[in-house]
Amino acid sequence: MPIVLLLFFISLIVLFKLYQADLKGAIGEQNVSLRLRSLDKSKYKVINNVVLQAGEYTSQIDHIVISDYGVFVIETKNYKGWILGHEQSEYWTQVIFKRKEKLYNPIRQNLGHISTLKKCLAAYPTIPYHSIIVFSSRATIKVTTTTDVVYTSQLLRTIKQYTNFNLTEQEKENIFEAIKAMNSIATYDKKKHVQSIQQRIEKRKNAIRDHKCPQCGSDLILRKGKFSTFLGCTHYPKCTHTIQLQ
Repeated sequence: MPIVLLLFFISLIVLFKLYQADLKGAIGEQNVSLRLRSLDKSKYKVINNVVLQAGEYTSQIDHIVISDYGVFVIETKNYKGWILGHEQSEYWTQVIFKRKEKLYNPIRQNLGHISTLKKCLAAYPTIPYHSIIVFSSRATIKVTTTTDVVYTSQLLRTIKQYTNFNLTEQEKENIFEAIKAMNSIATYDKKKHVQSIQQRIEKRKNAIRDHKCPQCGSDLILRKGKFSTFLGCTHYPKCTHTIQLQ
C-alpha cells in the first residue's frame, strides 16, 4: 500500500476516534428527529437542535415539541450497555462488561434545559413542561424514575400519553415562533458551550464544598432516606434538590 494512502487511512481512523462520541450523538438525534416528523402536525410543532442563552449560560436542547398538551423537552442519549441510576442521583452509571463509567444524570441535565426555556418564555408562565430522556436500543435502561426515561421506539407512544389540552392554537404558534427567533444555533460555538458547562460544574462544586445548595443557595444538611444518606436543601419542599453521598 502506498505510504500516502496509508497515511490517509490512519488520519481517518484518528478523526473517527476524536469525533466518535459526536458522531454517535448526531446519529441518535437524527433518529429521534425522523420519528418526531410522523407526529400530527396539527397538534405538534417540532424544533430540533435548539441553542438558547439565558444570562451567562447556554443550553443546547436536542428536541422541543410544542403541542396542544404542553411543551416536551427531549434529551437524546446514544449510549450502549446497562444504564443504572435513580431520579435524584447526581450521576448515573454506564456498565459495559466489567467497565463502569459515570454520566451526569440526564434528568437533571434536562431540568437545566427546561429552566432556561422557562426564562426565555417568561411571557408564558403557565406552560406545562414534559421532560423525556430517550436512549437508543444499544442501551439497557435499569433506572428508577418518575420522569419518562424511554427507548427511541417508545418515544411517540410516550408523547401521545399526554392528552390534557393546555395550549391554544395561537399560543402554540407564538411559542414556536418565539423559540425559533431565540435559537442561536447558527452562531453556536461548541467550545464556548463546553467552557460554560465546565464553569457551571466548578460553581456547583464550590457551592457544595461550602455546604450550599447549588440550586437555590440555601444551606445543605445531612438527611437519611429509606435506602441511603444524602445532602438535602433546608429550603425543602420549595427546593427538592438533593446530593447522593457515595
